[in-house]
Amino acid sequence: MDLKQYVTIVEDWPKEGIRFKDITTIMDNGPAYKYAVDEIVKYAKEVGAEVIVGPEARGFIIGCPVAYALEVGFAPVRKPGKLPREVITADYGLEYGKDTLTMHKDAIKPGQKVLIVDDLLATGGTVEATVNLIQQLGGEVVGAAFMIELTYLDGRDKLKGIDIRTLISY
Repeated sequence: MDLKQYVTIVEDWPKEGIRFKDITTIMDNGPAYKYAVDEIVKYAKEVGAEVIVGPEARGFIIGCPVAYALEVGFAPVRKPGKLPREVITADYGLEYGKDTLTMHKDAIKPGQKVLIVDDLLATGGTVEATVNLIQQLGGEVVGAAFMIELTYLDGRDKLKGIDIRTLISY
């Protein structure tokens, strides 16, 4: 299935000059959404994922059905103040500053094989911070799966040594 035909390009959003790739038009098409999730499930099986980790919020939208299909757990990665129990943190750079991600301190067991699932690989900052969180807990990142990769932003460069699977590339 050619998933690109289900992506809507939104011009000048969220700011002028940006051509936003909207995956909600994949999600609102049952067969396309199922196909995308099934492709990531296949990849998760290939790498032996024992838990799925997804950064908020679109990582939840894709990662949760993957975890459900595999009958494994899902661990959310969130902004500070959003998780109710003890957390670990990782900072990452933004164009004009930094941001922080958190994960429950008990979300990953040492040695557990982890697949990161998100909607988009762009600059790689969010995923790099997510890798940091997983490694702090002793997890083994066996791969990262994305619906879309913006290859011109070189996000893979921040993820050296991590197997990456994308369904659509721009």
